Amino acid sequence: MKRIKAIYPGSFDPPTNGHLDLIERGSKIFDELVVAVLRNLEKAPLFSVADRRKMLEAMTSGFDNVSVETFDGLTVEYAMTVGASAVLRGIRAISDYEYELQMALMNRKLQPSLETVFMMPAEKYSYISSRLVREVAQLGGNIDSLVPELVAQKLREKMDPALKFVEQAERKSAQRQTRSRKKRS
Repeated sequence: MKRIKAIYPGSFDPPTNGHLDLIERGSKIFDELVVAVLRNLEKAPLFSVADRRKMLEAMTSGFDNVSVETFDGLTVEYAMTVGASAVLRGIRAISDYEYELQMALMNRKLQPSLETVFMMPAEKYSYISSRLVREVAQLGGNIDSLVPELVAQKLREKMDPALKFVEQAERKSAQRQTRSRKKRS
């Protein structure tokens, strides 16, 4: 019986509960699933590739058939390098479908033997994206239901210096205003 190996490529910046949902469900479909963290030179990531890999390794440690690796370059070339015959991709909305369809068709053109498998996330995760999680975290919102606990902790650590900087700037501004008022009096 042929064993099916798939890759689940993405930037995972940060990993979300939606990603974990697809990993868990993909691990039940494929004999082996490689979560492939992309080094995308066009994006300015919040977390380093090494940090994202560590978070994903911790999140997937309970799955015997899931591994986490990093890659750059073309997804189809990486898939062939690791011996994968399928690419797992998540689709949340029509806008995702249009983009993912173009990518799947290009991948098929470049490597006809590589299949793309689309999965819908669980309904409770259908609105979650890494970009939205970053924005909510940066604005001080509660992200506990959007990401695993480890990721929420790392995001708070990452955001804390920024919050401290903003608080310091606000204090300095208030002090300047107070001094200015005192000089006028």
